[in-house]
Amino acid sequence: MEAVLAKYENQINVFSEFLEDLPDTDEPVWVLGECYNVKTEKTKLLSDVHSRLWFTYRKKFSPIGGTGPSSDTGWGCMLRCGQMILAQALVCSQLGRAWRWRAEGGQPEEYHRILHCFLDKKDSCYSVHQMAQMGVGEGKSVGEWYGPNTVAQVLKKLALFDDWNSLAVYVSMDNTVVIEDIKKQCRQASRGSRLRPRPCGWGEPFTSGQTPEQACLHTHGNRATMCPHSQSQSRSDWRPLLLVIPLRLGINHINPVYIQALKECFKIPQSCGVLGGKPNLAYYFIGFVGEELIYLDPHTTQSAVESEAGSGVDDQSYHCLRSPRRMKITNLDPSVALGFFCKSEDDFDSWCNLVQQKIQIKRNLRMFELVENHPPHWPPFVPPTKPEVQTTGAEFIESSDKLFESEEEFEILNV
Repeated sequence: MEAVLAKYENQINVFSEFLEDLPDTDEPVWVLGECYNVKTEKTKLLSDVHSRLWFTYRKKFSPIGGTGPSSDTGWGCMLRCGQMILAQALVCSQLGRAWRWRAEGGQPEEYHRILHCFLDKKDSCYSVHQMAQMGVGEGKSVGEWYGPNTVAQVLKKLALFDDWNSLAVYVSMDNTVVIEDIKKQCRQASRGSRLRPRPCGWGEPFTSGQTPEQACLHTHGNRATMCPHSQSQSRSDWRPLLLVIPLRLGINHINPVYIQALKECFKIPQSCGVLGGKPNLAYYFIGFVGEELIYLDPHTTQSAVESEAGSGVDDQSYHCLRSPRRMKITNLDPSVALGFFCKSEDDFDSWCNLVQQKIQIKRNLRMFELVENHPPHWPPFVPPTKPEVQTTGAEFIESSDKLFESEEEFEILNV
């Protein structure tokens, strides 16, 4: 009965509540690179917001580490926001930004496979169990609150063990995005294994002696056809990129000089949202209207969802059908992490051009730097790789770049 109440709690008075919450304005509403007019495109705007995967506190899951907490209420909000920004990248990679969720069901198989990655159990790649245990290597005990930078480092490490998505997670350091390093990481072979193209084989290794072209052959009657996905890798074997840029945009409060640049981030087509919030209160920001940010709030406790591998997931509690929450930009804590998803190299090149045109116009007011080459005074860049052993990944928590990973080591941006 409790699960039924939780399922329908966020579906009451959905449409009217949404209209009352959003201002009656002619100003555009921006959501993850898409622009809407609230007066003429309400239905499309609702559909977009409802389609974002919503991860909240959960209870009654198996204890973390076997003897740890069985709920993340009160401490796991930034972990849940990290899950949301990563899930958005996976949805864009597997389903496309234009994909929309339907409450009546009938979702593609890739959608359910993405959800399985985040179920609250120890063998799900991006579960709260894996994230909490991997966070130990970042100096965070299980049950301790995370900041945006720490959760980004955790996602970077866990992504190494996800062969299906083969996602490259690049976390910038010292407020600097290095184009050369990103291209080196995204052109890196997929973790030492030869994987089938994702639409055809869910990332299973090829059989011995089998070429990718042979693996993508499908037979229809007596006619063999080549899967079109095997012919789409014209610009190297680029791995989809989730780019995370941890920043501190002030000391105690966000510096107003960065507000316009922050808004521009939500307008870029590659926008994957922003991690941030208030002290010890994390939100996943997905857009803005006027001087207010729009966000998904993980501070709702729901029961853990059980699902067997290979089966569909009861997904009603993974989509927020309440009105989207809003917060004044000036109330934002200065510690944030910007997220962007680039599916191809062309997509990344386009992002670089947009950043230079829209965000880095004023040199002395830049939120972050975008540079072509690896700074010579930095340690050499070595793309992260998965350890060559059988493991879920949480044991491998040491990092060669610990120098740049502490929440206290942000560089204050001068203006």
